[in-house]
Amino acid sequence: MWLKELQIYQFRNYKNVKLQFQPGLTVFLGQNAQGKTNLLEAIYFLALTRSHRTRLDKELTQFDTDNFRLQGVLSKLTGTLPLEIAWTSKGRMTTVNHLKQARLSNYIGHMNVVLFAPEDLQLVKGSPSLRRKFMDMDLGQIKPTYLAELSQYQHILKQRNSYLKSSQKIDSTYLDVLDEQLAQSGARVIHHRLQFLADLETVARTQQEHLSEDQELLGIHYKSSINLQDDLQILVQELTKGLLEKRQTDIFKRSTSVGPHRDDVRFSLNGIDAKYGSQGQQRSLILSLKLAEIQLIKDVTRESPILLLDDVMSELDNQRQTRLLEAISGDIQTFLTTTSLDHLQDLQVNLQIFNIHQGTITSE
Repeated sequence: MWLKELQIYQFRNYKNVKLQFQPGLTVFLGQNAQGKTNLLEAIYFLALTRSHRTRLDKELTQFDTDNFRLQGVLSKLTGTLPLEIAWTSKGRMTTVNHLKQARLSNYIGHMNVVLFAPEDLQLVKGSPSLRRKFMDMDLGQIKPTYLAELSQYQHILKQRNSYLKSSQKIDSTYLDVLDEQLAQSGARVIHHRLQFLADLETVARTQQEHLSEDQELLGIHYKSSINLQDDLQILVQELTKGLLEKRQTDIFKRSTSVGPHRDDVRFSLNGIDAKYGSQGQQRSLILSLKLAEIQLIKDVTRESPILLLDDVMSELDNQRQTRLLEAISGDIQTFLTTTSLDHLQDLQVNLQIFNIHQGTITSE
């Protein structure tokens, strides 16, 4: 798939912009703080209905405005597909092929993107929430039903936490009901995650072996407070058991301490936690994950995702740049932000270049 057209209305520092793209590599060229990343963010939001930079949609609107709209036209194997997402203070509205979608999970998955940004280099050493976000967004694109189930789990979790916080006296029977619902929903979330990470590990291992010249074996490990099993019903039992064991602690702390919202993902190289590896090893690992995401999405959807590279070339050495450029030179549409074209001199593809200066876009 590739993005043919993008229209931006009152998003970040763009009041009304319409851009036409070609398949292949598109470069957003300009100095820092001119609006290059805002364009990538618009493409990302159009695909996933959320920003990778903020949780507050209000921050995406232009100053003194209370709404924004993004429109895109995709070219897919099945034909041309118009997409639109609009945000106001009342919420989001999404349309696919001019038809309004009742749920976000019905919208996500039509346009697949893989983002590689400098903050991704913190995946290894950063907080568990970063790794859960990485997992949830990629899995949600491959299996949109996962987002619906994750949303259901978060709804039940919110109910349970609210009850723990607001009740002066806990009704154990009511808490039993909430725990049963939470265990059923949480088990489905974990089961999806385990399957996804197993598939991702298989592909990422090949990428890491290539980057390290067969010197490093990559491992991806799902970490949970319960005993992990591949059987869904056993996962339900383990979650139920864990919630019961931690009930008194949860009542005291007024929050839920067991479940996929507390789980983590860890990475290893040759059996050793990657957080103890060198910076070069960690960067190779992240690059392997991103290249694996591309391949996994392509294997599942039969379409190449759109690759978004936010000023990452300067973060990679020559070997890793070469490996990434090999992916770019394939059949994947790529949008890249950069302050210089130096690292693209040897790339044997045609470039579409947009110069960005203070929110003004000119094409060359």
